[in-house]
Amino acid sequence: MDAENPEARAQYAQLPDIVCYSDTSSWNIPWKLNLTPWNKWAYNPTLREAIEDSVIEYPKGRDKRALVPGCGEGHDVIYIASTLGIPTTGLDLSPTAVERASSLLETTPEVPKDLINLKVEDFFSLKPEGEADKYDLIQDYTLFISIHPSQRLEWGRQMAALTKQGGYLITVVFPIDPKTDTGPPWYVRPNHYDEPLAGCFRKVVDKAPMKLPPGWPEGRQHLLVWQRL
Repeated sequence: MDAENPEARAQYAQLPDIVCYSDTSSWNIPWKLNLTPWNKWAYNPTLREAIEDSVIEYPKGRDKRALVPGCGEGHDVIYIASTLGIPTTGLDLSPTAVERASSLLETTPEVPKDLINLKVEDFFSLKPEGEADKYDLIQDYTLFISIHPSQRLEWGRQMAALTKQGGYLITVVFPIDPKTDTGPPWYVRPNHYDEPLAGCFRKVVDKAPMKLPPGWPEGRQHLLVWQRL
């Protein structure tokens, strides 16, 4: 938790009593109560670093597809669609979050609104029937640490099912905090992604990001980028 922000620390401490991992609808509660300390009201600078400060040629153009599960207010969705010119879908379990994302989309100037699709939907419910249903780029910032650790292998299988061969998965590992047995957010380290993605993805970026949200201490985030085999 953010040692430099007592208010955020107090909000994180309330989440395990509010959100139940076996009841996905409970994710709407913190959004209704404004208990969303992970929300920084802007796109994640680490995502920008992954895309703009990289030698990777990420997919671009209207014939490609991107997905942001656990999109919240949609800041990263808007960034990806605007930067890469790629149709981008944002999913969240919280109707309140998606309502806010829709409002942000409507009020943000110079955004390619026709490229953005926002849905109240469970990431694990997506069932691609063919390549046309898969994605060239997926970004996960908060989903991995919001699901129970027992679901992480399923998360990996779903990522593999949804990512096109040669496509990319950007994972921003957060929050890298002292170990705890409660969540969300659940205890996470960069190597926790290795087993769920083994055999289906190869790691192409593994670094401590230089760009962080304002006020966040170094060491709480790590950037991993994966390519689908």
